[in-house]
Amino acid sequence: MIRRLLTITLIVLAPLLLSKAAIAETTANHNGQPVQTQPLTMEALLQQLQQGMQNDRQLNQQRLLQFRNDRALQQEKLRLLQQEVTAVEKQGRTLEAEFDQNSQQLATLNDTLSLKLGAMKALFGSLQQVANETRADFADSLTQAQFPERDGFLKAFSEKMGSATRLPDLHELERLWFELQREMVESGKVVRFDTTVNLPDSGQSVESVTRIGLFNLVHNGSYLAYAPETGQLMTLPRQPDDRYLDKLSSLDGAQPLPLNIAIDPTRGQLLTMLVDVPGLVDRIGQGGAIGYGILALGLLALIISLERFVSFFWLGRKVNWQLRHRETPVADNPLGRLLLGFSRYGQHSAEALELGLSEILTYEIPALNRRLVLLKTIAVITPLMGLLGTVTGMIITFQAITLFGTGDPRLMAGGISQALVTTVLGLTVAIPTMLLHALVSGRAKALAQIMEEQAASLITGVSDRPVSATGESLVKRAGNEQPSRRYSEEFA
Repeated sequence: MIRRLLTITLIVLAPLLLSKAAIAETTANHNGQPVQTQPLTMEALLQQLQQGMQNDRQLNQQRLLQFRNDRALQQEKLRLLQQEVTAVEKQGRTLEAEFDQNSQQLATLNDTLSLKLGAMKALFGSLQQVANETRADFADSLTQAQFPERDGFLKAFSEKMGSATRLPDLHELERLWFELQREMVESGKVVRFDTTVNLPDSGQSVESVTRIGLFNLVHNGSYLAYAPETGQLMTLPRQPDDRYLDKLSSLDGAQPLPLNIAIDPTRGQLLTMLVDVPGLVDRIGQGGAIGYGILALGLLALIISLERFVSFFWLGRKVNWQLRHRETPVADNPLGRLLLGFSRYGQHSAEALELGLSEILTYEIPALNRRLVLLKTIAVITPLMGLLGTVTGMIITFQAITLFGTGDPRLMAGGISQALVTTVLGLTVAIPTMLLHALVSGRAKALAQIMEEQAASLITGVSDRPVSATGESLVKRAGNEQPSRRYSEEFA
């Protein structure tokens, strides 16, 4: 029995003893001096136990008192919150009843409004339709660049008419009528105004722009393009031909009206198509290397023809002069050299003279036909080069069809352009070259005919000469008997 009591006592007092020991050790450590502990007796242990139980009882009473005080405060807060919830619920029921009453009143007022409006609803629909159509027309109009603020008014007016809650104001109807009337008036004017233009070099800048009715916008003698999606003005990537731009610079008022100026009634569509049409340089570039080769041969043929024409012109003048002055042959023309050769071989027999003159003609006539073979060759090979370009272009076209199909014709346009352009270039060079060859050959044949007739005349005169005749008298006699006057006059 005693043993059990001691066990229970130790269990109860063990925490207390441990805490006392820790406190004593802490105190000794803080003071720096050891504390001497005395062994506890059972009475002291019981006293400490009673003292600890009393302290715990006082602490628990303080806690219970604090808890009771806190519970009273929480109950007071709960009471206030319950009162506030009750007031809010009461206010909610009041507002709900008011909402139901207002809903019924609103429905009644809407019915009354619908009844009073009657046919006015059709007016709202008509005004909304007119506003939407007007806004769509103005969006694509060139006047939008000058009056961009009207789009906001038309949008707000259309939304207002779509709600159909109240009648439009008088000033709104007047504004709608004014915008329609202004569009009609501005369609017949040529006006100048300042607006933002996207220039390729300097970017966006405020420039002075001339508007020609609803057709075109002009800036510094060039046409502008209007983008309805962004509402911006920009210069065209390429302007049309000069014949369309000649009179645009006259719009600054320097010349009196009226002016003959090209306009686009489709608001830019025809101008865009006209700009997309390739020019002469672009079409030549579509021919590729073969096209440039054909043009080079054509230029060479032109140079040869001009050189031959100029040469035959001066030779013709000299030969014509020599025909009139046969007694004084000059070596700067073929006929003069022929007469000089006759003077040199004139004392020989007719056979020797014929051989000598034939030798001179053999030298002079090929000189007249010099470079004519090259001219004829160019006229023959340029169509063949055009045919080569045609075959090459068709090969490129078929390759594009094989790779991409026939869905997009633009993929085949390059090969077809080369096929057609080279053919055109070949024929364009060949036909004038053949004509020039014919003209130049005619001139050469005319001069050769004069030379041959003069040689035949000289040989005939030698066949009938007296034995004592001199070279000079033979030239005079042969000149009197020559029958080629009509050729000299024709050539001159």
